[in-house]
Amino acid sequence: MNILIADSGSTKCEWCLLYDGKKKMVGTQGISPYFLNAAQIEQILKQELLPGLKGRQVDEIYYYGTGVINPDNRKIVQNAIKKNFPSARIQVTHDVMGAARALCRDTRGIACILGTGSSSCYFDGKKIVKNSPGLGYVLGDEGSGAYLGRKVLQYYLYNTFDEELRYKFDARYTTTQSEILENVYKKPLPNRYLASFAIFWQKTASII
Repeated sequence: MNILIADSGSTKCEWCLLYDGKKKMVGTQGISPYFLNAAQIEQILKQELLPGLKGRQVDEIYYYGTGVINPDNRKIVQNAIKKNFPSARIQVTHDVMGAARALCRDTRGIACILGTGSSSCYFDGKKIVKNSPGLGYVLGDEGSGAYLGRKVLQYYLYNTFDEELRYKFDARYTTTQSEILENVYKKPLPNRYLASFAIFWQKTASII
């Protein structure tokens, strides 16, 4: 039996195919039903995932991803996967459950996710008993890549950086205020855009 397991955030998704005692890893862009519709997700799987699987049969799929606590979003992702794997048995649940199962196995514990977004939960060995949900890059996701990137941009745009930091920022990103605002407020996937600046956080942590 060939089993495909997915761990998806908003920025990237890692797929692992288990077959004949082996495993094959395939990476695609992240899948968030808050930012992508069913047709877009279906297209990502068709263009980025299927070629990496090289025609291998998939019998079962276990998908752990961001944004699928919402039942409507879960259906969007499940339907998109079904279109590409019509004969596979598919289970779609949220990424925090994936983290809890991977970290705690069948014991009690606290599992956290820190990526483009952030979330945490208490796991009793079988199910999530209490969840501190990620509220997205606007209302929450404290400590996440989007949160840290937003802080970097705030201090850049408020002109809080000293001369050295501003020089390093401009040399690395070569962007403008207009371009930043365009990406955040008008272009798709602003959370990914914000998270792309998180790497600069170590240079600014002392003043934020």
